[in-house]
Amino acid sequence: MNFPLKAAVKCGQCPIRHRAVCAHCDDDELTLLEHMKSYKTFAAGETILWRGDELAFVGSVVQGVASLSKTLEDGRTQMVGLLLPSDFIGRPGRQQIEFDVTATTEVTLCCFERKPFEQLIQNTPHVAQRLMELALDELDAARDWMLLLGRKTAREKIATFVQMLVRRTQVRHIDGKLHPLSMPMTREQIADYLGLTLETVSRQFNGLKKEGVIAFSDRRQFEVLDLAGLHAATGDDAEFIS
Repeated sequence: MNFPLKAAVKCGQCPIRHRAVCAHCDDDELTLLEHMKSYKTFAAGETILWRGDELAFVGSVVQGVASLSKTLEDGRTQMVGLLLPSDFIGRPGRQQIEFDVTATTEVTLCCFERKPFEQLIQNTPHVAQRLMELALDELDAARDWMLLLGRKTAREKIATFVQMLVRRTQVRHIDGKLHPLSMPMTREQIADYLGLTLETVSRQFNGLKKEGVIAFSDRRQFEVLDLAGLHAATGDDAEFIS
């Protein structure tokens, strides 16, 4: 079921304006998109698209988190990705979706009908360029995911997951400290996503908490107290940038 937004957001005031598919658009291009877009909101747990569905629309996540998953013939289901604000759903040029897309939290999408959007791409180089950038970013993320599942320890997986949330939803106070964040998934969902057991997920979160890296106000609300310590726990040898 879709719930209409109480008020439409102008493209220039959109919270994902400088990260989404419209990031490089000039004023005239934004006007074109403004006339094409519509909003769809999905409740937590609601299916946005089923694998094999006809892809009637494409769009960007404005708010919330959605999951990508595939179900095997024997009924086993594997979560294979997360969609966070500014991530793009759908592939121009393809008529079907290849994954089940499910709202993990309440999700608001900025949607465009697929066929008109495909026509727009032909005449709007800035949108085509940004789509390519998003696709390459997704490829890099998939390669990082292969490393995480294949080589990282349970502690490194949890730390990498938290760092990903921080980087994608990072909001700082005036003094440079991060605002508290909301965990978009239950610990059971995190366990499925990372290929861990529920007990292991809880144990690793408790370990990071005891070390003063993160702090929880409840099971969903948390804040990062030590960004450098979190980065060190990921096992990533890239230089930490605060």
